[in-house]
Amino acid sequence: MLKCSFLIPFFLFPFPSPQSSRTARSEEDRDSLWDAWGLWSECSRTCGGGASYSLRRCLSSKTCEGRNIRYRTCSNVDCPPEAGDFRAQQCSAHNDVKYQGQLYEWLPISNDPENPCSLKCQARGTALVVELAPKVLDGTRCYTESLDMCISGLCQIVGCDHQLGSAVKEDNCGVCNGDGSTCRLVRGQYKSQLSASKLDDTVVAIPYGSRQIRLVLKGPDHLYLETKTLQGVKSENSLSTTGSFLVENSSIDFQKFPDKEILRISGPLTADFTIKIHYAGAADSSVQFIFYQPIIHRWRETDFFPCSASCGGGYQLTSAECFDLRSNRVVADQYCHYYPENIKPKPKLQECNLDPCPASDGYKQIMPYDLYHPLPRWESTPWTACSSSCGGGIQSRSVSCVEEDIQGHISPVEEWKCMYTPKMPVVQPCNIFDCPKWLAQEWSPCTVTCGQGLRYRVVLCIDHRGMHTGGCSTKTKPHIKEECVVPTPCYKPKEKLPVEAKLPWYKQAQELEEGAAVSEEPSFIPEAWSTCSVTCGVGSQMRLVKCQVLLSFSQSVADLPMDECEGPKPVSHRACYSGPCSGEAAEYAPEETQLLYGSLQEFDELYDWEYEGFTECSESCGGGVQEAVVTCLNKQTREIADETLCVSSRRPPQLLKSCSLDPCPPR
Repeated sequence: MLKCSFLIPFFLFPFPSPQSSRTARSEEDRDSLWDAWGLWSECSRTCGGGASYSLRRCLSSKTCEGRNIRYRTCSNVDCPPEAGDFRAQQCSAHNDVKYQGQLYEWLPISNDPENPCSLKCQARGTALVVELAPKVLDGTRCYTESLDMCISGLCQIVGCDHQLGSAVKEDNCGVCNGDGSTCRLVRGQYKSQLSASKLDDTVVAIPYGSRQIRLVLKGPDHLYLETKTLQGVKSENSLSTTGSFLVENSSIDFQKFPDKEILRISGPLTADFTIKIHYAGAADSSVQFIFYQPIIHRWRETDFFPCSASCGGGYQLTSAECFDLRSNRVVADQYCHYYPENIKPKPKLQECNLDPCPASDGYKQIMPYDLYHPLPRWESTPWTACSSSCGGGIQSRSVSCVEEDIQGHISPVEEWKCMYTPKMPVVQPCNIFDCPKWLAQEWSPCTVTCGQGLRYRVVLCIDHRGMHTGGCSTKTKPHIKEECVVPTPCYKPKEKLPVEAKLPWYKQAQELEEGAAVSEEPSFIPEAWSTCSVTCGVGSQMRLVKCQVLLSFSQSVADLPMDECEGPKPVSHRACYSGPCSGEAAEYAPEETQLLYGSLQEFDELYDWEYEGFTECSESCGGGVQEAVVTCLNKQTREIADETLCVSSRRPPQLLKSCSLDPCPPR
């Protein structure tokens, strides 16, 4: 609808000024016979981004080239949360208008790819979708996740600068036309570690202001949220159903499938979010996450300090201070040093008060020292190592008041000079997680089928995250081997030592027992064994053993001289067996079998395996192979027995030898 000002004749304003109701016509306007543009109309919305238009008249009796209406955006301020969605307001305006003789409560249909600027609404609780108006009101967003707006029924491109037709976009940090330097990409993966004593765990903490958050859980477990506002208010959301909802004014999109969950938050977050996982099944789950985290501490250049002289020429400097964007206050420099992207600005120097001093004074007045130098500040030393590696300890540091002179030299001063800001704490708790504990696995089967034997189990040192680590006390370690008795009597029972285990149980228990993780106490850390030096037969393996310690402050590992570590040093050399060599005319080698199976004791029983000659040669000439025949014998009668009567795990290894080595005659 045109305003009355549009109807005022142009001749009333022969000399338009910048303040006049009509703008002066340009050369192009006169050439095209257009009247000057009229005033802008009222904005179609009071918040959330609307549209305003301006009209002009064609002064020619013929058709003028160009448009008689132009648009611009307006009211580009966020609406209060209680204002609701603009498209939803337009649908609800039809709630008291009967459709086909019946009243409905209408809900908006958004993101229509075919016609995003028509007012399509759905009747609540039904599948009825109706186009209630061919055009939405000007300023309605074309799509929920875009600034593009509908004007006169057409979707118009809007840049992040809120200008029509602008192609300027926000960077990943949410800065319009930014370069992405105000945030960092965080990407990672979490894998669940099942524990009988723990029902849930933290996946990742996502701080205030983060954007473009996406998490995908695969497995039987379940995600849920914990939030904490800047005012310290905590809350929890169970994410029990699929849907879109608000959590601390942040829009959440959650999808729940039988074996997968997907969580999306466009952001920016208005609180600190902690994503947690609730263990719900026997299988492990994994969570992949990605988001952009804002750099909340940035250097901010100060204004110039007062001039060093009141007349006759002096100089003044700027400085830089570390600024917390969340709390809007200056913090210690160390917070800005945490981000490698942050480069502290260098001080700027300029001359000042260049007017000559009055003749009556005869000298230059020097401004007091403290007026143009940075204020004294608190500085701290690094935290000491924690008094305990787990279970809760304390660490301390010294905090002093210092002052920096114009050359950048720092010197200590009296503490009262820094009392304008709170003193930093000198003690804090550390390593409050539980100490590692021994976790015993199930026992292996007994090493014998009758009488007295041994059984084994794997005993691991597990940390608070359920990971295999070091640091458990050897005094409390459960035993990995114990005697066992099979109630089946042996044919010839003897008083003798229990039989040691064969592979793989003994080897697995032995190797896992040797595993070690770096801790805050110097300890021997063996690396992985090399491959066997031979591909068949008996060879050797090597590994490197280092003396290492975990530096708690930097969370890095340092190598130490060997004499710094206490206790026995793990072996760095051992024998290995890679199986019999193919085609080798090998006799039965008891020492190789002894090496392969460990220090096995003799065991008398009624049935046992023995070699009984060789098979026929595979070739009649030119070189063939014979395989040793293994049979199950009754050791008293020396008769061949059914193989099921012999212990299958004690069957001797395959033995091969070459045969028919003479060359074949010519054909």
